[in-house]
Amino acid sequence: MTESTITTTGAYRPRTIGFLKLHEASGWRLKFYGITVTGGPPRADLVTVAEALVPSVLPSPAVYSGGDEPHDVDRYGIGFVTLHDAHDYAFALFSWWAGESELHQRIYSSLPTRLGTMRPHPTPAIGCVWELAVTDFERRAWLRHVLSRPEGPDLEAYLDDRFEDQV
Repeated sequence: MTESTITTTGAYRPRTIGFLKLHEASGWRLKFYGITVTGGPPRADLVTVAEALVPSVLPSPAVYSGGDEPHDVDRYGIGFVTLHDAHDYAFALFSWWAGESELHQRIYSSLPTRLGTMRPHPTPAIGCVWELAVTDFERRAWLRHVLSRPEGPDLEAYLDDRFEDQV
């Protein structure tokens, strides 16, 4: 058996994850979350940049049904955005629900000092341990409020269910 060595940059430190706002734009209703290395909310400039990116990053129209192409799936204009002011990059993870049970995602990043240059993240990463905590919460909320309800989906309850924790 080959042993792998993982070099860490220091001891793991929990980070506060907080709900920032419900953002509505271009037909989308998105829960915005923030994570920082300092424990406070992300910089207002990062929130502003992510809000401005929504119309160009997320599919249009926001609500879509009945595609002719095999890769076209229904979408509901519902999702979440995770903003992470990390050490090395500023991240904006745009996630939306489609095809009943699928989570679609696009990650944008920039150097922390160059938020205006935020572009698609250049690696195949899907998120770090802190960002994935938001994804896990949102997956469970989608199951609770949309997929597991015998009386039918409750999108308002989903949007009202928000994550706040130390991870």
